[in-house]
Formats: sequence, C-alpha cells, structure tokens
Amino acid sequence: MNALAIVGARKAIASVRLAFSIVLLAALSAVAGEPASRRVVVVVWDGMRPDFVSAETTPNLWKLAAAGVTFSRHHPVYLSSTEVNGTAMATGAYPEHSFVIANADFRPRIDPQNLIGVESPVAIRRGDSVSGGHYLGTPTVAEMLHARGWATAIAGSKQVVLLHDRAARAEKASSFPVVYEGEAMPRLLMPVLDRALGKFPNNPAARDSGARDAWTTGALIDVLWRDGVPPYSLLWLAEPDYCQHYFSPGSPEALAAIRGSDANLGRVVAALEARGAAGETDILVVSDHGFSTTDRRFDLAVELSSAGFNSTRAALGGLRKGQVMVAGNGGSSLLYVGGHDPEVCRRLAAYLQSRDWTGVVFSKGGLEGTFPLSEALIDSPEAPDLVVSFQWTDGTNAAGTPGLQASDLPPSSKKKGNHASLSLYDMHNTLIAAGPDFRLGFTDTLASGNTDVAPTILWILGLRKEAASRDGRVLFEALSGGEPPPGEVQTRRISASCKTPGGVWSQYLQISEVAGVRYLDQGNGRFSPGP
Repeated sequence: MNALAIVGARKAIASVRLAFSIVLLAALSAVAGEPASRRVVVVVWDGMRPDFVSAETTPNLWKLAAAGVTFSRHHPVYLSSTEVNGTAMATGAYPEHSFVIANADFRPRIDPQNLIGVESPVAIRRGDSVSGGHYLGTPTVAEMLHARGWATAIAGSKQVVLLHDRAARAEKASSFPVVYEGEAMPRLLMPVLDRALGKFPNNPAARDSGARDAWTTGALIDVLWRDGVPPYSLLWLAEPDYCQHYFSPGSPEALAAIRGSDANLGRVVAALEARGAAGETDILVVSDHGFSTTDRRFDLAVELSSAGFNSTRAALGGLRKGQVMVAGNGGSSLLYVGGHDPEVCRRLAAYLQSRDWTGVVFSKGGLEGTFPLSEALIDSPEAPDLVVSFQWTDGTNAAGTPGLQASDLPPSSKKKGNHASLSLYDMHNTLIAAGPDFRLGFTDTLASGNTDVAPTILWILGLRKEAASRDGRVLFEALSGGEPPPGEVQTRRISASCKTPGGVWSQYLQISEVAGVRYLDQGNGRFSPGP
C-alpha cells in the first residue's frame, strides 16, 4: 500500500471513530432524565463591570436587557475574585459555607508547603480525597440536577467551571459533559471537539482570550448542544477580565474584548433560536466581580519581611510557629500565622493599620480595630488568621474609568488592572436576565448577589426545596410568576477603630440586606497620624 493510500485509510478510520463517538454521546445523553419544559443558560462575562453595558458596545446584551431584567445593585461575594464567585454562583452559598474564600489559598491538608489555586484539577482531586468528597462544603446546581438524572452542559475557557462540576467520571457519564480550558470530561469528547473546532487556542502571551472564548462558545453550541439543549447550561468567558488585567478597564483593548463577549452571547441566542428552544429558555448573563485600575503595587511578603516578620509565600517543610504565609489575591491578601501565634497576629494587625495602602483588616480572633472574618462571610474551617483588603479611591485612569486600588503584586507584574478588594468598583458587578420566567423591561433596584443565582435557577427548574436551602435568595421580585416580593433593602454601616503608636486607625464596612441575605457594598479604612 502506498503512502497516499495509508493516509486515506487512516482518515477513514478516524472518521469512523469520530462518528462512533458522536453516536455514543447522543445515545448516552438520552439516558438522563429532564424536567418537562424549562431550560436555563448562564453566560458569565468574567470581570464585566455594569457601567460598560451600552447599546453601542454590547448590542446583544442591551437587547436582552430590554426584553428582561437589569439588576442595578448586584454584588459579588468577598473576596471579589473569580474562583470565590464561581463557587458562589454554583452553590448559592456564602464563602464560609462553600469553603472557597480566595483564588490562591493555603490548605495544609492539600499541600503543606505551597499555596494552591483552588480551581486547579490537582487541588480539587486532592481536596476531595482528604475530605471524603467535600472539597466544597455544599452541593452545586449541577450536582443537584445530576442527582435527579437531569442533563447539563458546562463549558469554560477557564478552569473555574470545574468548581461547578468537578467529579471525575466514567466515559458513560457523557450526559454531564464539562469542557474546561480546552480539556474535557469525559475524554471521549476530545476528538469530537478537535474535529469540530480545531485545537484549543492557547497563547497567553497574546494578552487576548478572545480566540479561546470563541472556541469555547463553539464547544457549547456546536458540540454539547448538538443533540439538544439540556435543562442547565453554563458558558464561562474569560473576557473582559483578561484584557482589563493587562490593559486596564475602559482601555481600547478591554472594550474590544467586551464586544467579543457580546458577539459570543449573540451566537448563544442565535443557537437557541435555531433549535427552537428560545421560547422555553431563561438566559442569565452575569459577571463574577467588578474591576479596578491598579495605581499602587507592592509585594506584601517583602513589606512584612522589611518590618521584621518572618514572612514567606512558600513554607518549605511546613509553616513554622510564628512564620507568616502570605497568599496574595491582588486587591486582598490572606495571612496565615504558624501556630496561630497570638502575639504575631496582634503585631501583624497593628502593622497593617499603620500603612496607607491598607483598606480593611479582618481577623479570626477579633483583634482591636479589625472586623471578625464572619462579617465578610469568610470564616471557613481553614480560614487564615488575618485578611486585608487594600485601599481604593474614586480616582480615574487614563481612559477616564473610575476606580483605583492598591494591589499585592510583584514589581515585575505587567497587570494594569485588578480586583478582589472591597472597592465599590470591585463589589458591583453585572446581572441581566431574560426569558419566559423574567419580567419584561424591568430594573430591579433591590440588592442582589451572586449567591442568588443558584437558588433562582433551582426555583425556575422546579426544585423548590433545594432553592430554599441556599444562603442566597430566589429573586422573586424579578420573576413573572407573581410570587410575593421579598421586602425592602436594609443598609447599615459598621466601623472599627483603635489607637496606634503613630495615630488612629479607622475602617468601615457597608452592608445591605434583603430578606435576611447579606451583601457587602464596600469597605475602606484610613490611618490618621496624630499625637
């Protein structure tokens, strides 16, 4: 047989294998049960600020808002970062109950020496192994639907989607497909994806996730939806987060990235219409957090070392008594003290309260001039000894976008934008929803949050008991079903202060509540020198 014949034979075999994979996927997907009619599709625009929604920049989202509900006082949970809020959306739980309180965390049971990325497959697998399957403290929407045999489809250009549906699965579990950063569960999806879409674009140096987002959108609508739209789908787009980090919010590059996310939303809507599913599908477009421009950067571990602390970002041999592990998360940092040494914790708090880059300090032990971790809803079982949110202002960047913040970043960092603080601009994010279950052309002025996404989805899909068991609330005021409204917004401001050797430290936290659900609006602090 000549070379051309061999190539032809290999292509024929590959085609047969691909066809078999597609048939197998379709057959196995049909095994799962599903609710009678409703479909919910969640599209996440990572880092999307609500003030960039406009008819010119986001025409598809603008049209969706006109046909549905705009949530004008929507909140992430703190820390206002991706993995924390991805988990909040997935579970409807506060961080202290989901156990995910930061993107970068120190979990000695998972890794006794190094920080972990909580979304990484290695950390997730190890976390479930050491906790008996309870890496997250509460089930996700996907897991609750799977328990009923209902199909789901999850696709993300970032690994954060694994926090929505993380369980390892046999090849037969193809009615619960997950595509994450170009990988897939089950693995039999990979040849289907490669053939339909080509290889996943992976060039981080390009400072543009647009190609990855476009590929991932295709993975959802062209592959995972090939045989029908399941009851629940999630699409996580990496933009405009990526471009805002490297070019700052409001920059031409960031605006172009927003237009790209809007184009992908348009593809999702068109796919639903082409499949005849638009009339029975609710679409929620949400962001995980807001965004700010970095105006000051510093390496907190270096700063602490210069102040006489034994600080580190890696604890070789384990964290020793009195040593301080710094987990930087951009606009906030977590501080773990070896042995929970009370004197070191006290000194740390006093040092932070003397810095002009400090915004709000939380402590596990309720130290003077701090708030307890529970006020931020981050007092998880493995919570750090202290958490600091950095200083922010209303100042504008070169593009005229308001919101400046200090960040724990190495001097070599190329990032011009950041988040994860208690800044007003980090703690205000986007939620727009439309479909048969949402009111038409309505602006919701009640406080809402990412913890409310899961219970609202569960309610729409008919899982009323599961919806009521979440920390968040069902967004009844935005639904068209005539359910009673939840009541008014109650807003309060708490403060803490203390005298320091050089002056007075004071800080505040603004909190809104609706029907007993808490939302953090903003927080900041100030050191005032004096006698």
